[in-house]
Amino acid sequence: MKIHTLQGYIQFIFLVEDGDKLLLLDGCSRADVDAVCEYIQITLGRPLSDLALIVVTHMHPDHAGGAHALRARTGAPIAAHPKARKWYSGVAGRSAHAIDVALTWWVASRLRKPKKHIWYSPVLKPDQLLTDGQTLPGFSDWQVVFTPGHTDHDLSLIHTPSRQAYVADLIVQVKGQLVPPYPVCHPNQYKRSLQRMAEAKLETLFCAHVPPLPVTDISFDDVLAQAPTLPKNHWHSTKNRLARKLGFSTTRH
Repeated sequence: MKIHTLQGYIQFIFLVEDGDKLLLLDGCSRADVDAVCEYIQITLGRPLSDLALIVVTHMHPDHAGGAHALRARTGAPIAAHPKARKWYSGVAGRSAHAIDVALTWWVASRLRKPKKHIWYSPVLKPDQLLTDGQTLPGFSDWQVVFTPGHTDHDLSLIHTPSRQAYVADLIVQVKGQLVPPYPVCHPNQYKRSLQRMAEAKLETLFCAHVPPLPVTDISFDDVLAQAPTLPKNHWHSTKNRLARKLGFSTTRH
């Protein structure tokens, strides 16, 4: 088993080479589809049909945006948590989807990346549904861990023989410091998820926005200490700004 690290539009992409099969640990962004296909065909010298599974850890643009297009190009099935399909449902969900796409462009501009086409369907159509504790279809060495908090459907993936794990956005990095992501929609669930991974006896952590890290270099307690106690997302941020302008307190008593 070998994990190849690709530089994506705004995130790292992790492509697993396991014998005669390839596994994509996340659906990346729409802007990354050509780069992933070129890496498989040119760098690895393999046919696109070797991609056997695309996992979507959650529905944000840099994790799900390329999934449908990659499935169309390679024939690989998409696997995700059951709740992923409804994350952007309804009027509020469609608004959140548009905001998340705009935020992705903003992050890209901060990274001095050009504006690229990243729009994708807010409705995921997975072929396989993943539950906590199961192994990935076709990749029995990889265990699925349900780690909600950032969204209500986040997944992490542990390669059990090597004790390596991909945790997507469970931890991010700001000004060189490891911190919780934005948003954190479910603070209590996030803290439990972080604690669960801290206790998983891992060797190496792969994050979407942090270079691979030995677990010994991560202070989970420090990240936990920075986790919000109230939801921190688009809706609550807007509500709090309005409340401050109107002179209302946003603190719960």
